[in-house]
Amino acid sequence: MSILGRSARRANPPEGVPLDYIEPATLGVAVELLASDEAARPLGGGTALMLLMRYGFLRPSRLVGLRRLASDLGGISVNDRHELRLGALTTLRDLELSRQVARSAPVLVEALHIVGNVRVRNAATLGGHLAHGDPHQDLPPILLAMGARAHAVGPRGSRWIPLDQLNLGYYQTALEPAELLTELALPVQPEGTQGSYTKFTAVSAEDWPALGVAVFFRRDQDRLAGVRLALSAAMDRPQRLAGVEAMLDGERPSESLFQAAAETASSAVEPMADGGGSTAYKREMIRVHVRRALEKTMRAPALRSG
Repeated sequence: MSILGRSARRANPPEGVPLDYIEPATLGVAVELLASDEAARPLGGGTALMLLMRYGFLRPSRLVGLRRLASDLGGISVNDRHELRLGALTTLRDLELSRQVARSAPVLVEALHIVGNVRVRNAATLGGHLAHGDPHQDLPPILLAMGARAHAVGPRGSRWIPLDQLNLGYYQTALEPAELLTELALPVQPEGTQGSYTKFTAVSAEDWPALGVAVFFRRDQDRLAGVRLALSAAMDRPQRLAGVEAMLDGERPSESLFQAAAETASSAVEPMADGGGSTAYKREMIRVHVRRALEKTMRAPALRSG
């Protein structure tokens, strides 16, 4: 029996894609199709994949279209652990417009307003955004700082991957061959949490970030508590800065404290030189924007339960 069986079909390929294009009806068959050909690639929204193919960086022999799996791998809900569950095939636009996401993760919605443009957000999926492994993405530092975890399914079964273990380097992730992201789980944020995302671009607001800074904390009377700070785009992968978090946690917020934290952040990472700037330039941007992000978070509304 063919690997396609009754649960997959050959479909008309998207315009301009002269290769084998198959749409499975189940996740299991999708994994089988990917596992049977190391040159096969999954196709969700295609916003990143098509660019890589257009410029010759990737030449897959087969595209495994995932749109028939949208009812299983899409959607926004709350799971049995009271976490916000975001399906991997949920588009960025659906996340942006979701009232449930706005209540539980308003920083995420705020950031989505400046991810690409509306056309991109209508096509791009959350799973593709994360599995792509491009360090110049807006959502990973926010999700990292929020303590998200990703669920993946592959030939060897399923597993949960903490987001701080998903990105390994430049376009490198912990996903194994033929493994697909199926959903993301966001833990409930403590009541009183304030958060912000600060994006610096070299061109326009909706461009890929040259630096992204996500900050979350609570205020316990006049001191900071539960501080989480993550950077992206300046390095080869998003990173939480544990040393900076520790120096802020339990301290009274002040201009001098935030400046010291920004100085520490600029020396705590190894920026990569690219089209967004030199290493020295990015260190200076980290110094400037970490301080601004902390100040911005101080002005952010506190999250309320319910």
